[in-house]
Amino acid sequence: MTATFTARTACPVLTAEFVTDEAAFAALAPDWGRLFGKCSAATPFQSHAWLHSWWLSYGRPGQLRLLLVRAGGELVAVAPLMLVSRPLPALVPLGGPVSDYTDVLLDDTDGGRAAGTLTDALADAACTALVDFREVRPGGAVERVYDHWCGPRHRVRDSLCLELPGVPMDELIARLPSGKTSQRARAKLRRLTALDVRRRTVGPEEAAAALGRLLELHRLQWQGRKVTSEHLRPRFREHLMRAVPPMVRSGNAVVTEFLIGDEVLAVDLTLLSDSLAGGYLYGAHPGLRDRKADVAVMLLDACTEHTGGGRGVLSLLRGDESYKLHWRPERVVNQRLLMARRRTAPLLAAALSGVAARQCGREVRHRWRERGRG
Repeated sequence: MTATFTARTACPVLTAEFVTDEAAFAALAPDWGRLFGKCSAATPFQSHAWLHSWWLSYGRPGQLRLLLVRAGGELVAVAPLMLVSRPLPALVPLGGPVSDYTDVLLDDTDGGRAAGTLTDALADAACTALVDFREVRPGGAVERVYDHWCGPRHRVRDSLCLELPGVPMDELIARLPSGKTSQRARAKLRRLTALDVRRRTVGPEEAAAALGRLLELHRLQWQGRKVTSEHLRPRFREHLMRAVPPMVRSGNAVVTEFLIGDEVLAVDLTLLSDSLAGGYLYGAHPGLRDRKADVAVMLLDACTEHTGGGRGVLSLLRGDESYKLHWRPERVVNQRLLMARRRTAPLLAAALSGVAARQCGREVRHRWRERGRG
């Protein structure tokens, strides 16, 4: 179903649409792609290929809620949302836990009008539900919606992401804290050269086969250890197989294979937008470590080839694993933006109580761990 109504705005040429039909979602790809290119805050997780594929794998019938704003027929804003009932009735962004950033898309050339129109449409669509945007990168476009919001609202911390400047590998090594540390990093690069590790960038026609190898190597490298279970599930595999080939074609993803001889020993998926490159997922054969190849250095060296040209950030995405901290990244905390109407203010209070309870639980677990170490 697609409902169209005139937006409450001083400019009569702006109209808002409320889309719940899956076929209409699929048909938006060309318009969505043009808007994506005009939104400087956009990350790869807001591309149409990523979100539409995610919906096909994870969405449920009746939950789709897309808010579109058009100016004379041209798409100038999108809020890709779904309606959930648990733990609270809420409009939440598409993408779920497999997406490191969520956001809306706003045309930077619009002069700011679309943000106000989208905010009004979002308030109408929310009705008796909370609006809950998790994992918003600082500077995200939805911050403009949050600034326009007239009802109760609250901003809390969400996941930690780590970011490096988008510079060549030599400059990343030069940032390391000591001469010995940088010497070790260069020695690891020389070891990769001595092993004759070659890189091959995969085209869109080969991307699905390469992703199959990536997921198999990912399963192999984590065998017997704790792993993100979602990465091993068929629905995640299907999502990547659908989303990534068109993203490779549009320049929003790159798949790299690492070979010794004719054998593929590692595969990396890096996601791209105008503002950042993000190392999303990789698979590496355990035999690489047996050959004393540093996989983290190998992957980072490959990722740096895709920074520059306006991409100012090499994002290591969520998590503060020790191999990431080694490179002295900037700690950037995602935001959770909660917005309610006056009638749904109790939902906002309930959500904030849940946030406080989880934070308390984390602090208790941390104290117990510290006590155990003591």
